[in-house]
Amino acid sequence: MAVGGRAAAWLASAARRFGSVPWRDISAEAVHRTLLVVKAACFAHVINSHVVGVALVRGPSMLPTMNLTGDIIAVDRITARRGTVAVGDVVLFRSPENPRKTVIKRVLGLEGDTVTYVVDPHKGDASKTLVVPKGHVWVQGDNIYDSRDSRQFGPVPYGLIQGRVFYR
Repeated sequence: MAVGGRAAAWLASAARRFGSVPWRDISAEAVHRTLLVVKAACFAHVINSHVVGVALVRGPSMLPTMNLTGDIIAVDRITARRGTVAVGDVVLFRSPENPRKTVIKRVLGLEGDTVTYVVDPHKGDASKTLVVPKGHVWVQGDNIYDSRDSRQFGPVPYGLIQGRVFYR
């Protein structure tokens, strides 16, 4: 058999094998698995956004409660949506100063509470007292010497709270 004949025979054999592959079944299985992955990703997104989320927090403002180098926290997102955040809870919220930044602080006062706070702990013990307005909470970092909190930007609107930390 000549070289051209062998090549033609090989091509014919390859075409028969290619034609015998169940392409319809393979493509249906690929679509099914792709949809399964998309559904799982959507489910994970909904759970993370509306039920329970995970976040990495770091910085000096919550020392000694949180580590300076960073902690992974679990956030209950239902509590904030239901309006059941309490004094003493550590909450995750959008910064009123920079909406692209997420901040973690402790709630020290709810709407209607009277809060007394040290204005600038570096300069002395001068304090102020105020009533937290309706629809707001008063938040402060546990490390008052190195924290930007309600003492600088005022009471935080309840709508900025994303969740309550329940596990570190």
